[in-house]
Amino acid sequence: MGHEKFTWVDGERTIVFGEGAFEQAAQSVAAEDWEPFELLSTARAVAGAPHALVGPAATIHEVPPGPVNETSAALIGDVGTTNLLALGGGRVIDTAKAIAAANGGRVMALPTTLSGAEMTRIHRLPEAHKAAAGLVRPTFVFADPLEMTAQSEPELRASAMNALAHGADSLYTPRANPVARMAALEGARLIASGLDGSQDDGGRTDLALGSILSAYALDSASFSLHHVICQTLVRVMRIPHAETNAAILPRAIEALRDRGAAGMAELAVALGTTENKIGVRVEGLAGGRRTLGAIGADKALVEQAVDAMLDRSRDLERTPDPPGREELHRIIESAW
Repeated sequence: MGHEKFTWVDGERTIVFGEGAFEQAAQSVAAEDWEPFELLSTARAVAGAPHALVGPAATIHEVPPGPVNETSAALIGDVGTTNLLALGGGRVIDTAKAIAAANGGRVMALPTTLSGAEMTRIHRLPEAHKAAAGLVRPTFVFADPLEMTAQSEPELRASAMNALAHGADSLYTPRANPVARMAALEGARLIASGLDGSQDDGGRTDLALGSILSAYALDSASFSLHHVICQTLVRVMRIPHAETNAAILPRAIEALRDRGAAGMAELAVALGTTENKIGVRVEGLAGGRRTLGAIGADKALVEQAVDAMLDRSRDLERTPDPPGREELHRIIESAW
């Protein structure tokens, strides 16, 4: 399953999935009246992209390292069009979404990781800017499984944990619904299948489609405990996003399991395990135990991070029996 090319029209957006999607994006730029457009990317992604895609860009902006509110603020003054093409991982795509939200523009996304940013209306805004007409999700997504899974295995498994977390987090929020649940569970099954098997084209396609479905579920049903913890740790400690997700996810899922959260038993089945072993299974899919200390987290900033999490009470309240300071500390410290 999951090896077919397809075009999915979902409201105001179109998702094209399958090998060769980047070449199809190049054809669509002219056909969909996207010229002139400006390209946001990284030097590495641009070097590997088809010339037919990069060549027509009016300007190419290299997205710098850093939080999205900072990267988008650094670039917004240099962006002169409302048509933005984002080629890269989550930071690049979220930066384009942030600028488009502030400028009233639109985004065409070509993902090169399993971040899921291409599927959501979840992003920060440029510092000192407001959204012109709400947050933005890309109008077009061109998702090539081989491009989305080209990372080294440790990086790919971390990116896959970020993807898996999207579906898992969506299962128990107040906005959970049958469509998002089906997408999340099938996404989890595909991600597990892709990580368990060899990284041939079929396994990589499973991973990419699993990521797309899981991010769709998150966009529909929203997020809670896991993402509040990870987003805040990344922002406060300036540590890598995917690796933070890989370290926290087994602990966050166990915290939800202990609450008897709806969906955990179904998630365990989708992952090929039992509910009482779900944390161990997720850790195995991540390639072994991941720790915050190994990715440069600073223990001296834990209290500041927990304060920032508690300040996000509306987000935390989407979790059954919302955690307090002591439990947040315990989850974080168990991932050290």
